[in-house]
Amino acid sequence: MTQLFPSANELAEHARLEPTFAAWQRGYGPLQHSPQTCAAVYRMAHQLVQAGSQADLASVYRHFHALDRLTAAGLWLVVHMTYAQRVRLDGVALAAEDFKVTPEGHTGGALNMVPAYAGYLALNNLTGETRGWLMGQGHCVAAIEALNLLTANQHPEQAERYPCNESGMSQLVADYYSFEQNAAGQVSAPLGSHVNPHTAGGIAEGGYLGFAELQYAHLPLPGEKLVAFLSDGAAEEQRGSDWMPRWWRAEDCGVALPLMIANGRRIEQRTELATPAGLDNFREHLRHCGFDPISFEGRDPAAFVCALWEMEQRMSRRVQELQAGVLNYPLPMPYGIAETLKGFGFYGAGSNAAHNLPLPASPHSDEAARELFNQHAAPLWVAPDELRDACALFVARGARALERDNPLAQRQPPAARLPELHYQANACSPMLALDRFFVEMVQGNPHLRPRVGNPDELASNRLGGVLKALKHRVIAPESDLEALDGAIITALNEEAVVSACLANQGGLNLVASYEAFCVKMLGAVRQRIIFARQQKEAGRPAGWLGWPLVATSHTWENGKNQQSHQDTTFCEALLGEMSDMVRVIFPADHNSVLALLPSIYQVRGQLACMVIAKRERPCIFSREQAEQLAHDGAIVLAEQAGAQPVLLIATGSYQLAEMQRAAARLSEVGCAWRLVYLQEPGRFRQPRDAWEAVGITAAERVEQLFPAAYPVRVLLTHMRPEVARGHAWPLLGDARQNRVLGYRNRGGTLDEAGMLFANQASWAHVLEAVAALLDKPLGELLSADELAAVQGRGDPRCLR
Repeated sequence: MTQLFPSANELAEHARLEPTFAAWQRGYGPLQHSPQTCAAVYRMAHQLVQAGSQADLASVYRHFHALDRLTAAGLWLVVHMTYAQRVRLDGVALAAEDFKVTPEGHTGGALNMVPAYAGYLALNNLTGETRGWLMGQGHCVAAIEALNLLTANQHPEQAERYPCNESGMSQLVADYYSFEQNAAGQVSAPLGSHVNPHTAGGIAEGGYLGFAELQYAHLPLPGEKLVAFLSDGAAEEQRGSDWMPRWWRAEDCGVALPLMIANGRRIEQRTELATPAGLDNFREHLRHCGFDPISFEGRDPAAFVCALWEMEQRMSRRVQELQAGVLNYPLPMPYGIAETLKGFGFYGAGSNAAHNLPLPASPHSDEAARELFNQHAAPLWVAPDELRDACALFVARGARALERDNPLAQRQPPAARLPELHYQANACSPMLALDRFFVEMVQGNPHLRPRVGNPDELASNRLGGVLKALKHRVIAPESDLEALDGAIITALNEEAVVSACLANQGGLNLVASYEAFCVKMLGAVRQRIIFARQQKEAGRPAGWLGWPLVATSHTWENGKNQQSHQDTTFCEALLGEMSDMVRVIFPADHNSVLALLPSIYQVRGQLACMVIAKRERPCIFSREQAEQLAHDGAIVLAEQAGAQPVLLIATGSYQLAEMQRAAARLSEVGCAWRLVYLQEPGRFRQPRDAWEAVGITAAERVEQLFPAAYPVRVLLTHMRPEVARGHAWPLLGDARQNRVLGYRNRGGTLDEAGMLFANQASWAHVLEAVAALLDKPLGELLSADELAAVQGRGDPRCLR
């Protein structure tokens, strides 16, 4: 058995007996190895050989020796990606014409990520396992792309364009921030400024700091391992990440290894963690949250390998102790802290300038900056033969999968078996359709891990069945609605709960929240659908099963609260996204909700925003109508023949009820009309590209629903009128012959009727719009009291 911590004398003797260990100990350029890291490498090497993962100690040390060269070459390539438009593998200094006129890059963070990602690659090679990876600092992608090139871990389009030679490397650095477009206006190179679907193994853009912190514990399934590279700035300012030990369970989660790059800098200021007491305080904070912090040298790739290995060993021991009854949840979750300087390995390390462009000027036009570049790049240069040997060792992965093909990047869960649909005839909450469907679907698909994101009250939002069946996930259950293995992630933090579902890409998901508070989810949701769209465009569409983001307790029925609870922004914002990635749907009753659910959960790589009333509403649509509505996106509900017919269009449950009442009054006075329920406005937009056009309703069907013979049109929408008009303009015709009514930013402590009146969106205001369009006296459509109310002179209660 080896000693846990070899002494300095033992290490010296080991170096004498093992020349490969001594060769590695000498380091390379700025990469030097502390006594602590040397002891950790010694210990890990013996453990790997004892476990049978490596044939002998020399094989392990050759990997670490190659790792130094790979890391140096990665640092060298990253600084070239920022500043140069070519590389010289012979090490000759670059001339003015070799540099970009306008350099660009998030250089400091990318330099810090090189030893981190290189260490991840080395750990995979040494253990024969392919782990997944996630990087919260997506702007540090240059590190990933550089090392992927050097280790032949690329998607086909990158492998073709960026081979591991001087030509391929020069193409890579020239493409980075080249801003070149193809004829369609898209970026022409398979490369971006952030992680994107061309980045081998990438699963998230990382454009918004903080979301990786909220997702990493929910990403791996049992049997999988994930290394999550995190930001110190996000870690100290995005506190939702502190809850990960609260959610992690060995029974339904894979191994998640959070690793923070503590470089001490935000964009242009020092982080709190960089202060003398900052890291000590942070470590203590982590312990209070249930983490087990492990600090190490963040400037040494070998330290990353050993830290990740130690984190895995500790996690394995904790699970064993849990199973033996020694520990309870939350298990102390290992949390790596890589202490480094922003931009280590190049000029300007540790300064604010390191964030983007560490040199004081552009080397293309400034001789002093050019000399600084060549001076500080030189120690990072690796001779071609030495680099070739190092890369070959990493390329020789044996039978294991490329990091590009890690399980998290290849998500393709089996299709869900759908439950029977139970349509209703009596009035009920539309949310009950979703409640029963989801519970039965989860019960019928035990192989698909369920997650429910809940920032509010499930019972209040009429998801009592979900609550009873799946339960809140807690550490110490207090009732039969809570459980250690509960599938409901509950926190008063919308970003955290939606992230739990966005990360659960191998299972079944549901998020439900007050509509007004859904707005806090937008950034995380948008990151996911943008990445999924880019995956589709790259020819590798996302394989996760679709699911709904439910905005309930919505604007029109949340009048018991103040106007902060009355906001239609969520559906409006998502309607602006590409319709093939997120559907925005307004089912009006139980049956229309139910008819939509199969298509939502059967599709892959697409979300659905469902705006659903939670209060009891009449069942308006039969099964046949609901299924036709789900198929077409709109349906003719009723009509009254006659001259000068008015086309009445409703979107939203309460809006449909108002339109029905307006239509009844029009019939009473002999006016012709047609009432169309518009459930999915995005199906009728002007498509913005070929992908979106696939889901647009055919022109023939549009004419059947909204005939040109009905030029006068009034749309009553759940949303703000201006937003609805912008998206639905193909349905509205001549602007002089239509009106759009909806949420006008009016509200307060009001009931549904009060909200409708305050926003001039009641049935009587619909008739006011009709009268204006038909040039009729409003008095012909409304009584004297009703007229006075609409004109702001009477009592609104008469309109109820």
